[in-house]
Amino acid sequence: MESITKTAVVDCPETAANEQMQVRLSKIPQIREAGFHPYAERFEKTHSIASAGTLADGVGGVKIAGRVIGLRYFGKLAFGHIYDIGGKVQFALQKNELGMVFDKFRDLVDIGDFVGFEGEMMTSKTGEKTLNAKSFTFLSKTLRPLPEKFHGLTDPELRLRRRYLDLITSEESRSRFLNRTKIIRTIRNFLDDNDFLEIDTPVLTNKATGALARPFVTHNNALSIDVFLRIAPETYLKRAIAGGFDRVYEFARSFRNEGVDASHLPDFTLLEYYAAYWNYEDNMAFTEKLVKNLMMAVKGALKLTYDNTEIDFDGDWPRISFRDLILRDSGIDIDKFATKEELQKELDDRGIKFETDVNVAKAGRGTLIDLLYKKVSRPALINPTFITHHPLDLSPMARSSDANPLIVDRFQLVINGWEVVNAYSELVDPVDQAARFRQQAQARAGGDTETMDVDNDFLLCMEYGMPPISGWGMGIDRIVALLTNASTLRDVILFPLLRPEAE
Repeated sequence: MESITKTAVVDCPETAANEQMQVRLSKIPQIREAGFHPYAERFEKTHSIASAGTLADGVGGVKIAGRVIGLRYFGKLAFGHIYDIGGKVQFALQKNELGMVFDKFRDLVDIGDFVGFEGEMMTSKTGEKTLNAKSFTFLSKTLRPLPEKFHGLTDPELRLRRRYLDLITSEESRSRFLNRTKIIRTIRNFLDDNDFLEIDTPVLTNKATGALARPFVTHNNALSIDVFLRIAPETYLKRAIAGGFDRVYEFARSFRNEGVDASHLPDFTLLEYYAAYWNYEDNMAFTEKLVKNLMMAVKGALKLTYDNTEIDFDGDWPRISFRDLILRDSGIDIDKFATKEELQKELDDRGIKFETDVNVAKAGRGTLIDLLYKKVSRPALINPTFITHHPLDLSPMARSSDANPLIVDRFQLVINGWEVVNAYSELVDPVDQAARFRQQAQARAGGDTETMDVDNDFLLCMEYGMPPISGWGMGIDRIVALLTNASTLRDVILFPLLRPEAE
C-alpha cells in the first residue's frame, strides 16, 4: 500500500515556515475540542525511551513520552519514532484497535510535537522494537517545522545558535554532549575517590588574579565598585587549603577577555584542584593516572584518533624542560637572554614574528618567551608530553626551584598541540609572592596586559601560613574536544557565545 508521509523541511524559506505555523496554530482549537490541552501540565511515564526499547515483547502498560521525529501512514496503520536525549523508539498505531483515537492522532499530531503513549512492546516485521500504542496523550504543540532528519542543520553557525535543533537531528552532537557529562562525572569520581572535596569559589572578584590573562570588568551597583569575572579560581582554592582543607577542587566557569579560535574561548570550564603536602612531581604522577583512567572509562583504550591523527596515551609520558624544548625547536637558548630587550633582539635577528593580539612592543620577557613557545614548539606536541621547569617570568604563582631560582617547579601537559593541564608546586612564601606581584604590577604599568594585579587579601592569607601545595588547572572543553573528535571548542559547549543575529 502506498505510504503517506508527514515530512519536515530543510531550512525552509520564511514564507513557507509561516504558512506551516498558521496550519499548526489552527490545530490548537481542534486539540482542545478533542479533549486535550495543547500544552499539558504533566505526563507520568513508566519508562524512559531508551529503557522501553530494551523490554521484552508482550510487556504492557508501558508509558513513554517525547518528541515525535518521524511519522508515516499506511492507510489504517501509522508508524513513527519518539525521541529524547537518551535515544528513540518506534511506535505504531492501528485504526482497527484505536478507532476514533487513530483519527484524532492523524489530524492533530505533527512532527515535532510532544506526545505521551501507553501500550505494549512488540517487534515489528522489520525487526525493530516497537511500542504498539493503545492510547495517546497530546502534550505540546510545536509551531515551527523541524529540520529534515536526514540532513539536519547544514549551516555550522546555525547549529551553534539553535543547538536544540542540532541535538534533535544529529546523533553525533547528542553523543558528544552525553560524553561531556560522562567525562566530567568520571573525573569527579576519580578525585572524590582520592580524598578531594569539591567546593565553590566566587565568580565576581575584586582582583583579576590566578592566571596571566586579560579579565572582563563589570560593575556592582549595590557596592558601587568595579569587579572582575574570575579568570581562575586558584587563589580562593588556596585560601581553602590555608583554612584546613587538604585537597580541594572546583569545576569553575572562567572568563578571559581574549581572542577566539578553535582552542580558545572567552568563557570556558576550568577544573582546578590543589593538594596539600604534594610537589609538582607527585602531581605529574597523579595526573597521568587520572587521564589514563579517563581514557579507559570513556574510550575503552589508551589510543584515540583526533582529526585523522592518532594520539597514544600508553606508556610513560615523556618529560622535557621548557628551555630544552625551545632550544630544540628554535635554536634559541632562553637562559642566555636575561632581559626582554636581549630576547627581542634575538627574535628580530632570526626573523621570528608573532601573529597575536598581544602588544608585543609592551610585553615583558615572560610573555615573549610564552609566545615563542606557542609558535615553535607546542603545535608539534601530539602524544601526551609533560613540559617542566618554566622560567620564573612565566609563573608568578609557582614555587622557585631549589636548584635554580630562575625556574619554577611547574609542568604543563600538552596533547595534540593543546595545553590541557597547567600545574605547579605552589608558591607559599608570602615575601616571595609579594615581590612577584610587584614585578607583575610594574609590567602592567608598562603596558603588558598579560599580567596579574596585586592581590593584598591573598597575601594576607599567605602570611597566616600555608602548607606545601601542588595543584593544577585543566581545560575541560579541550579534553572533551579531544575525546569526542570535535574540531573546535564551540562544538563541545552547548550554548557558546555568538554575536547577536541581525534583526
